[in-house]
Amino acid sequence: MIKTPPARIRMPMVEITEKAPNKIDDYMQLYAALDSKGRYQHFDKLRFRIPEGLDHSLVWSLVKSARDRQLSEVLPLGEPPKLCKLMLTPAMHMATSESDRHTTGAALEWMCSKIGERKHIHYLLNDLIEDEAISSSQLEGAATTTKAAKDLLKRNRGPRTPDEKMIIGNFKMMQCAWKRRHEELTTDLISEIHQVGVEGIDDEKYHPGAFRNTDDVVVEDGDGNVVHNPPPAAGLEKRLNDLVKWVNTNHSVSNSNVYLHPLIKGIILHFAIGYEHPFHDGNGRVARSLFYWFLFKHDFAAFRYIAISTLLKSAPIQYGKSYLYTETDDMDLTYFVDYQSRIIIRAIEEFKRAYEETLDDMNKFNVFLYESGLFGKLTDKQKVVLQVAKSGRAQEFTAQNVKENLNCSYNTASSILNGLVELKLFKKVKIGREWVFSMKPTTDIIKNWKP
Repeated sequence: MIKTPPARIRMPMVEITEKAPNKIDDYMQLYAALDSKGRYQHFDKLRFRIPEGLDHSLVWSLVKSARDRQLSEVLPLGEPPKLCKLMLTPAMHMATSESDRHTTGAALEWMCSKIGERKHIHYLLNDLIEDEAISSSQLEGAATTTKAAKDLLKRNRGPRTPDEKMIIGNFKMMQCAWKRRHEELTTDLISEIHQVGVEGIDDEKYHPGAFRNTDDVVVEDGDGNVVHNPPPAAGLEKRLNDLVKWVNTNHSVSNSNVYLHPLIKGIILHFAIGYEHPFHDGNGRVARSLFYWFLFKHDFAAFRYIAISTLLKSAPIQYGKSYLYTETDDMDLTYFVDYQSRIIIRAIEEFKRAYEETLDDMNKFNVFLYESGLFGKLTDKQKVVLQVAKSGRAQEFTAQNVKENLNCSYNTASSILNGLVELKLFKKVKIGREWVFSMKPTTDIIKNWKP
């Protein structure tokens, strides 16, 4: 459990002057919104960094006073309405800058030009599209390995367990977010995303697409402690309609009194859905999907390949605390937005690294193809499949998934794969009714290759 901030002292300097005049300088060194490392700390952490001999309530009151000067009003949430505020931190500035530089449609087009065609980069990085659906499911408790989950999605087979249904549901949810990116937000779209993601898993538990009408929904931590009681069901749809109106308002124009970068606004939408908790279950998945939908809508297309849940999953307690820090400190959104910004910075770095590795691997393998004479014997589509296999981003191929990734006919996909077998680059084995293809070890290819 987190430590709730102490009651705020409205005139801390007066009290310091009266009770500890010899420590005024010590207190004033702590009069700052951020600490010396640029962190926006909740009292839960700040209390351990307060020098001995200083009153915690006075220090906290000074920090809050410093923050008041920089906090801006954002939107009300809950019932009765609580006004959420936000202060921009260095992490937020960096996250928005990295997003603008590396994740827009224009940035993606440039990346495509380095590789070849858009469909090529889609296939080469397609593995990353699956990561968000898988890690989001694991974050919600799906007991499956990433390898097994990827196999489930690549084979396109039917789910056999509730966990597999969750993974497929999350994948469909992300696809829905991408397909509906040109639309305005509505409560119907929020409902549809939920229905797409959870229908058929356990309908009695999830109530697919239906907003909750009772107050028996709570959020618990890993020990079963209630950490969040969502606002009442009464008035929920009105509050969601108010949120929809706020989301659809353009906060990116110069003549607006409140400017919000789309990334920051998307994170706030993520928080708002999690806070209001409009569904009986599956709220976290909907919140993260709507974050992606909002970024897709504002042309941050590369976020299709950027999985925030992979990093959230590695520290789920910190993810939960970022919600609680906001809720226990006067609905100060800075905690949640700052934490998500730091996650996004790392996720973009992972995306850039995956792209650079893919590009480097492709260039190295092309040298081998040219020197061996194989390059001239391969079709363009075979080169793409071969590069994907060489990169290790996919280890097994079927005619069906090649058909979907290269947007070609089933017969063409089958010819692509069988041609690679004939060139002794791939091998194949029959599993059930389906032929499954995989690349031979590179050392074997080079060793056994004869012009």
